[in-house]
Amino acid sequence: MATASRNSASARPNKDAIFAWEGKDKSGKSMRGELRAGGEAVVSATLRRQGILVTKIKKKNFRSGKRITDKDITLFTRQLATMMKAGVPLLQSFDIVAKGNANPSVSKLVQDIRADVETGSSLNQAFRKFPLYFDPLFCNLVGAGEQAGILEDLLTRLAIYKEKTIAIKGKIKSAMFYPVSILVVAFVVTAVIMIWVVPAFKEVFKSFGADLPAPTLFVMAISDFFVQWWYLIFGLIFGGLYLFFQSWKRSLKVQQFMDRLLLKAPIFGAVIRKATIARWTRTLATMFAAGVPLVESLDSVGGACGNAVYLDATKKIQTEVSTGTSLTAAMQNSDVFPNMVTQMVSIGEESGSLDMMLGKVADFYEDEVDDAVASLSSLMEPLIMVILGVLIGGLVIAMYLPIFKLGSVV
Repeated sequence: MATASRNSASARPNKDAIFAWEGKDKSGKSMRGELRAGGEAVVSATLRRQGILVTKIKKKNFRSGKRITDKDITLFTRQLATMMKAGVPLLQSFDIVAKGNANPSVSKLVQDIRADVETGSSLNQAFRKFPLYFDPLFCNLVGAGEQAGILEDLLTRLAIYKEKTIAIKGKIKSAMFYPVSILVVAFVVTAVIMIWVVPAFKEVFKSFGADLPAPTLFVMAISDFFVQWWYLIFGLIFGGLYLFFQSWKRSLKVQQFMDRLLLKAPIFGAVIRKATIARWTRTLATMFAAGVPLVESLDSVGGACGNAVYLDATKKIQTEVSTGTSLTAAMQNSDVFPNMVTQMVSIGEESGSLDMMLGKVADFYEDEVDDAVASLSSLMEPLIMVILGVLIGGLVIAMYLPIFKLGSVV
């Protein structure tokens, strides 16, 4: 019966809904709950077979919530791990998470997973039905936890892993957001000056009847170009950025090119490399500690590190390891890991504590990212102030030079 229900659910996933019901059991005790089914008749029949006299059935309408983010999945993982460690049954844990989440999209996702588990699917199989939110690494670790009977421990490891990954991403974004936002503001201010302010000065300078300084003429020529072609300038800039980011997102060749370029960037390259190594080692440490074989672990590690250069290197490492080469030698052959990383891995292999050594490497590089982002922020502030001072100050001086010249003549 469970198999038939499961096949029916998978064949018609979009027709099922969540129904809230109220009723009484054989002893007359009032009961209430929720059930996923294809209609009210199915809910009534299911509850009647359980000896419950249904008095009220109402379909629950889920509002279209915000999109589900990595933070939502991380919070869900942490909550599920905490409740399972506290001894709360799995299905009841899903109910608590679904009702307590402020995002209706997350609540619906959790209810869908709960329904699959309730009909006999394993938690690993239920997660695999939503690859947009649960990647192979997540599902593999959950499957390993179910097989070994340590699901709550693996969920805790997953929560820690995802929290640290999000923290690293946040630090990289914060390091890059400040200079980018300042440059955008500088461009907007410059455009406003060129389109509206400089033409006003130009009208004033016409009455001088004298030759204007070269910097003033240069700025006025740029202003004329802005006034005449402003729509083309903004269109090319914003359209070009949109096409570039879409290509970066969809084209593998563009991703590989940009990942290589970012690693070689003079200021941000070192930070991105350290963050990538931290994610690579953290992922492998989590997988290996869960008992996943090394070759299978490397399947998930390459994609999780978030960089095409390290993805290619991981594939080569996996090929060499599968033919009997040690992990240390394979990592050295890839030529993308610092000597300290390979030495720590070598010690871990020799001592049988590879997961612990990889975790220590991840901790070290996460601290390095923290320090690098802090120093980068302190370095970028005066640099940006100099750029803005030269840009805006240069424009102001260029437009006031004729007035200074006129004052000296008078």
